[in-house]
Amino acid sequence: MTGLAAPLLTESTYWYLTRASGFVSLVLLSVAFALGLLTAGRVWSPRWPRFVTESLHRSMSLTAVGLVFVHVLAILLDDYVKIDPIDAVVPFVSSYLPFWLGLGAIAFDVLLALIITSLLRTRLSRAAWRAVHWLAYLCWPVALAHTIGIGTDRLWVLGVVALSVFMVIAAGVYRVAGWRRVAVRRPI
Repeated sequence: MTGLAAPLLTESTYWYLTRASGFVSLVLLSVAFALGLLTAGRVWSPRWPRFVTESLHRSMSLTAVGLVFVHVLAILLDDYVKIDPIDAVVPFVSSYLPFWLGLGAIAFDVLLALIITSLLRTRLSRAAWRAVHWLAYLCWPVALAHTIGIGTDRLWVLGVVALSVFMVIAAGVYRVAGWRRVAVRRPI
């Protein structure tokens, strides 16, 4: 390694990268989940058309997925806790906090299913794609529980969790209440 890069890769670098990517991906998944609720509920506003919500949902989802991959890769490279690649995809087999890490593996597996089916969306029926996409409703609370079980050793983490929960609940209430919902008009 060069003299400049060596100090950047300290023993705790992967730990910080794991934590940061995990927390930021939780917030982005929460935003994507909230936007997905609004998109599916056909919620709109004259100042915030539906296509904006759909585009943001897609962008937030892709960014969150990218950070989840960084999160998983960083934890696999970290030497502080030995996590094997199998622990990232097979729930509850890890020797380190098996239940909480298993929830992370479930959330990761669901994300993988969502990615694969989204990439194959043009080859799947709309009903099949939607059925798998409903797994997103499982992914978010499982990822949230994973965060609470593994990452709440600091008070500010509870703030991140509370913010995430608030966003999703607010979007759910907004959707259920039907504010600014417009009927879908089909062409004749």
